[in-house]
Amino acid sequence: MKGAWTDTIAAVATAPGIAAIAVIRLSGARSFDIINDLFPSKDLKNAASHTLHVGILKSGNVAIDEVVVSLYRGPKSYTGEDVVEISCHGSPYVQEQVLQACIAAGARHAKPGEFTQRAYLNGKMDLTQAEAVADLIASNTEASRKAALNNIRGGFSGKLKELRDRLISFSALIELELDFSQEDVEFADRKQLYQLLDETKRTTEALLESYKLGNVIKNGVQVAIIGKPNAGKSTLLNALLNDNRAIVSEIAGTTRDTIEEVLNIDGILFRLIDTAGIREHTSDVIESIGVQRSIEKMNQADLVIYLFDVNEMTEEELRGITEDFKSRDIRYVLAGNKADIIGEDNALEKFGSIPGIIFLSAKNNDHIDKLKKGLTESVLSGEVNTEDVIITNSRHYSALLQVRQSVIDISAGLDAKIPGDLIALDIRRCLHFLGEITGEVTNDDVLDYVFSKFCIGK
Repeated sequence: MKGAWTDTIAAVATAPGIAAIAVIRLSGARSFDIINDLFPSKDLKNAASHTLHVGILKSGNVAIDEVVVSLYRGPKSYTGEDVVEISCHGSPYVQEQVLQACIAAGARHAKPGEFTQRAYLNGKMDLTQAEAVADLIASNTEASRKAALNNIRGGFSGKLKELRDRLISFSALIELELDFSQEDVEFADRKQLYQLLDETKRTTEALLESYKLGNVIKNGVQVAIIGKPNAGKSTLLNALLNDNRAIVSEIAGTTRDTIEEVLNIDGILFRLIDTAGIREHTSDVIESIGVQRSIEKMNQADLVIYLFDVNEMTEEELRGITEDFKSRDIRYVLAGNKADIIGEDNALEKFGSIPGIIFLSAKNNDHIDKLKKGLTESVLSGEVNTEDVIITNSRHYSALLQVRQSVIDISAGLDAKIPGDLIALDIRRCLHFLGEITGEVTNDDVLDYVFSKFCIGK
C-alpha cells in the first residue's frame, strides 16, 4: 500500500442537478461507522461486503430520505479502503442533506479526484489508468471512449511495465559488473541488451506516433471553411450539419462573423468554423472585420476546407491558392462547389491537373458524404483502431520523448564501449522516465496536477 489515511472522505458522485437518483460516496476507515450512525434500519458494521440495504437515512431523529446503501469492504473496493455508496433521490436539497449528515457524523469533503487518487496510492491502479478514468468521464465519442477504456484496462501501462522490468534486470547486471571491475567480467549480455533497446525504441516510437491520432480523438479537429464570398460556405455548413444553422443568401458577404459548430464523423469530432468570405477589398467596415477574423481562424485551424465555385474559379488561380497553403504548411481539403451547374465531368476536365478535389453541390446535398470521408482521411492515416494502445496525454508524450532519447544514448554508449557505470546511469535515466509515466516514480506536484483535473466525487 502506497498511502494510508485516518480520515474518511465524502462527496456527491453523480452530476449536479435534479435527477431520479443521486449517489453520495464515502471512503475511509470510518465509512462503516458513519453509515451505521445514519442508518438505524439495521446494523451495518458487520454486514457483508458487496451487499445492498434499503432503509431510512436519519440525521439524529430527523428522517432525510429512503435510500439504498451499497457496502464495499477494502481492499476489494474502488479505492482499496472501506467504501459506502448511498443512493438517494436526486433532489439537490436531498443530496446536500445526505452529504451534510455524513460530514456531521465524521467525514470531510473530498477534494477533486481524491477517490481515484486513493485508488492509485493504494495500488489499485497505476497513474496512467487513473488518468484514463478522467478521460473516460470526459469522453464524448465512441473512439475516445474505447481509447480511454483500453488504457483503464492497463493496455498502455502493461507495455511499459514489461520493458521497464527487463531494463531493470539489465541495469542490475551491469551494476553488478562494477563490483567485479578488477576481474574484467561481463554479466549482462550486450547482444541481448541491444535487442531490448531496439524493441524499446520501436515501441516508444509507435506510441509517440499514436499521439497524433490520440490528440485528434481526445480534442477533435478544428476545421475552418474558407473561400471567396458567395462560394457557398454557409450552405456547406448547413449541409454537413443537416441543419439550417447559418443564414444563406445570394448576397455576397452575408456571413459577417465566424460561426462554430461540432460534427461527429466516425467517432472524430470536427469543430467546423464557417467564416466570412475572404476578398482583398471591401468598403464595408463590419465585413472587413469579419474577413480579418476569417484569416485568423484559418491560421489557427488544424485543417482548412477551401471551398470554391467551380464556375467562377480558374485552374491557375486555384493552383496559386494551393501553393500558398503549402508554403505556409496549412493542411487543406479542396471542395469544388456548384458542380451541378457545369456538370462533374466538365469540372474534372477544367481542374484536371490539380489532384484531390472533391466536387459537390452543397445546395443539393450532392457528394457531402465524400467530403466527410475526405475530412477523416486528411487527419487519420488508415483506419481508427482504438483497440491498439493510443497516447492521448501530453504528459505521457513528453516523458516518452525522454525515454526515446535515453535509449539512443544507451545504444551510443554501447557502441563507443564507454564504462559500465556510465551505461548504468543512462539506463537509470530511461527507467526514471518510464516510471514517471506509470507513477512508479513521481512527486506531489505531478499528483496534484493529474488529480486536480478530476471532478469531485471521482
